[in-house]
Amino acid sequence: MKINILVYVNLCRVWFFMQKTVERYRKHPKAHVQADSVDKEQYIQQIISESTEMVNEIEQLEISQRKLLGRGLNSCSLEELQDMHNLLEKSLSNIRARKDEFFKEKMEKLQEKKRVLLEENTILREKCGEKPWPHPTQQKEAVKNLSSSRKNSEVETELSIGFPKPKLH
Repeated sequence: MKINILVYVNLCRVWFFMQKTVERYRKHPKAHVQADSVDKEQYIQQIISESTEMVNEIEQLEISQRKLLGRGLNSCSLEELQDMHNLLEKSLSNIRARKDEFFKEKMEKLQEKKRVLLEENTILREKCGEKPWPHPTQQKEAVKNLSSSRKNSEVETELSIGFPKPKLH
């Protein structure tokens, strides 16, 4: 993903450079028409050379993109492979750092949500006239005890299809 973004950003730079060149030509067409033929020829040659440079840069970016995606690696030297490896490792570390940051932010939001819910729960318990929950650490123990007591209780269940049969005691 990061590799595609890097290539896309570079392609966008080339595109904007081409747009600026075209805009420059469109803004000053009268000045170019009034210039003598030598200036016109120089300007045309400059535009041609700029566009040739841009085409070459686009081709190089496409080659680089293919290599970074793992295609066309047969022609790479050991040094090129090592450079790509280092670039990919750096990109991966940036991705992992962003991912860690994202999870930390999410954990903070969940902790805040937990705090708000506990406060709301306390307020609702007080309104209902129930005893407020103990301290959060004691709450965990109470929940564990409650769940363990539920596990120990046996419930007799019976499945029957049709009308219920009377139970004889």
